This record gives sequence, structure tokens and C-alpha cells, in this order.
Amino acid sequence: RAVAGTLLLVFLLGDGCASEVPGFDAQRAFEDLVRQTEFGPRVPGTAAHRACADWLHERLADLADSAWRQPFMGRLHGVADSVPMINLVGRFRPQKERRVLLGAHWDTRPFADLDPDSAARTASFAGANDGASGIAVLLEIARALQATPPPVGVDLAFFDGEDAGAYGETTGLWIQGSRYFAAHLPADYAWVIVVDMVGDRDLRLLREGHSLRLAPDLVDRVWNTARRIGETAFLDYRGENIIDDHLPFLMRGIPAVDIIDFDFPYWHTTADTPDNCAPASLGSVGRVLLQMVYSE
Repeated sequence: RAVAGTLLLVFLLGDGCASEVPGFDAQRAFEDLVRQTEFGPRVPGTAAHRACADWLHERLADLADSAWRQPFMGRLHGVADSVPMINLVGRFRPQKERRVLLGAHWDTRPFADLDPDSAARTASFAGANDGASGIAVLLEIARALQATPPPVGVDLAFFDGEDAGAYGETTGLWIQGSRYFAAHLPADYAWVIVVDMVGDRDLRLLREGHSLRLAPDLVDRVWNTARRIGETAFLDYRGENIIDDHLPFLMRGIPAVDIIDFDFPYWHTTADTPDNCAPASLGSVGRVLLQMVYSE
């Protein structure tokens, strides 16, 4: 009878995979947010960008079953020459055929061109929320995936060149890293979730317009999951249509959702700093992502 019960448990849980959803350490995630900003603005082609890439790759190599760099040449708005860019990828449970992708961008915009001080608009900025927040969430997700193997294969992608475009362009020089990644897919993903600008102290997450139009079932699943576990930052209102790293996957017919608070008052300004972000916001998003992965 005891043996039969054990066999049933193995059958229900799969090949060594625990069913319990791991916790999310929001404070540790916030420390990763701060650490990224300490490198300086992660503008492609700069020493800070290269140093942060090395640090991120080391973190993924320590945590994931495998990790690799995906280099490509990109462009910055207003700069004639191309610059080296790099996506960073970590893979968990590589033997699993069913796979999902969690993504975020790690670069910062080359200049704070929306700063209220016109003299600051040619300066670079910390990118605490716009860039570092999404990566901080995924790094903490990586720790959870290492400690508690998920029931599905998971890839984490840190996209470069997301924030290099000109306003008004439909794609142009925006989302270069995710476009490159989607053109060289390493797996057939069941779904993709992108997180961007999720550190705002006053986090308000609307249902992004392109996601809602092209992947409504996945949007419903994410927001219903948030409601079920009591994460009140996920609001049941339609948001704007946003050019972000989920679009290249939607264009390939892969269900993809962008979790983003686009109503961030310090967007593309020198005030996008850690003091305008909060661990609680990172935790809210991280817990929903873990629920999504471990409910597969």
C-alpha cells in the first residue's frame, strides 16, 4: 500500500518535479535591480553595457542548466555606425519538449530625451525601472527554477536593443534583440511572457492592447491568476498598444503577453532611479509568473 502510494505520487508530480510553487524573494530581486544600475547606463557599445552583460551571463550560467550569448549587430537612433548588441539566454529543464519563454530587456535608452529639464535630454540615465526591473524579476525567477525544477521547460531571455528607436516608428530601431531572437528561435514555445517597467512604486498593470487582441486567452490566464492569488496591481482594463519585446513572437503566431506599467512618470528621464521603484512591485509580478510556470 505504501509503495502504491509512492508510485501514484511520482505519477502525479512527474519526473522529480515538485508541485508546490516556490516563493519569490522581492528584496533580493530589488538588490539585483540596484546592482544593474551600479554599472551605469547599459547603453549598447559602452563599457557599462559590456560589464553588465558579463555579470548577467555569469548569473545565468550559475543558475540555469545551460546559458549562452546571442550576439548581433544593431543600431542606435541618431548614431551612424552599428554597435554590438547581445541577447543572453538561460535554459531550465532542457529535456522537456514543452517549453515556455519569459523575457525582459536589459539595455537602457541612450538618452533621457523626455526629461523635463531640456539640458538633461542628451544625458544617459540609470534605467532602474525601464530595463533593470524586468531583469531583476527574471533573475529571482531563475533562482526559484533552480531550487524547484518546474513541470515544463523554461527559457529566460534578456533582450538587448529594445530602447534604441525613435518615437513614432512602428518598429524601426525598437525591439531589435527580441526581433533577432524570434528570427532564430531555439525552441517551439507554447507561450511567451515579457515583463517591462514593473518596478514602479505605484504599480498599475493594464491589459496591453496587442496582447489582448492577438493572445486574449493567455492574457485572461495571467490576469485570472493574479486575481486568484490576490495581486491587486493587475487591473481589468484595456491598456495602450505598446511596441515591446512581445511583438515579434505575436507576429510569428506564438501567444505572447506584455506585462508593463506604461504610466510611469519618470519614463526616459534621469529620475528613472531605484528610489522610484519598490520591492513589492517586483514581488507582485514575480509571484504571478511563478504561478504561470508551475501550473503548466
